[in-house]
Amino acid sequence: MASLLTSDSEYFMEVVRNKYGSRRVQKLLGVSVDVDALFYDAILQRFFDIMTDKYASYVAIRAVVVFDQVKKHVMYKHVLHYALDIARYQYGCVALNEVIIDADDPLYRNRLLDVVARNALFLSNDLWGNFVVQHVLKLYDLRCTHNVAVSLRGHCVDLSFKKYGSYIVEKLLEAEVSMGMVVVELLKCDGDRLMRLARSEIGNFVVLKALEVTQKMNRVDLFWDLVQKLMPLRHLLLRSHGSNIANILESCSIANRCSN
Repeated sequence: MASLLTSDSEYFMEVVRNKYGSRRVQKLLGVSVDVDALFYDAILQRFFDIMTDKYASYVAIRAVVVFDQVKKHVMYKHVLHYALDIARYQYGCVALNEVIIDADDPLYRNRLLDVVARNALFLSNDLWGNFVVQHVLKLYDLRCTHNVAVSLRGHCVDLSFKKYGSYIVEKLLEAEVSMGMVVVELLKCDGDRLMRLARSEIGNFVVLKALEVTQKMNRVDLFWDLVQKLMPLRHLLLRSHGSNIANILESCSIANRCSN
């Protein structure tokens, strides 16, 4: 059956692109060394097409799990080679995220995380690639998170205005290794731009998160620097998406008056 399925590349693609065909091939993977060898050659022949297809990608993901180490390492090399291109496809980004989770070789996993981190700016601005950046940040790998933050340094405010970009910036704020970099960028932002960010439908969540995490992580210096930067804008935030930020500023103002 495996020999018949893999005898023609186009026929193999037709099968694995089908929901039920994909499931049947997945069940055949790992059955025997000979069967795996046939599927291994067929998958590598159309690797990119398979990794970016809705149903075929599950075949490749399953193969990475069940193949022997030699075949698995070749698969990893192909993933590394095509990673950035795969990430830019709707189903490719999902497949890449699954491979990152399933990778059982620390060396290749770290190399894959490094590819994402080095290209974090490019991926963060891509319709589908941003989901890969979000995914690696959710792994809470400190080294990778730091490297992503370094790649995005100077671009966090721009990303904060965008729906998915703001999710990435919020994830960086949640990690101690990267939080400071983002807050410092907010502090360097000119008043008008910071006001637009704090009042925007999307960006206000980033500014609010920055205030919350600096308190939570006991970075009082950064918290008060941010409060002082935002305080002159308080009246402009009240009747906007930044009303929650204005409430925090008001509580800080009351606290200061009471202490005096």
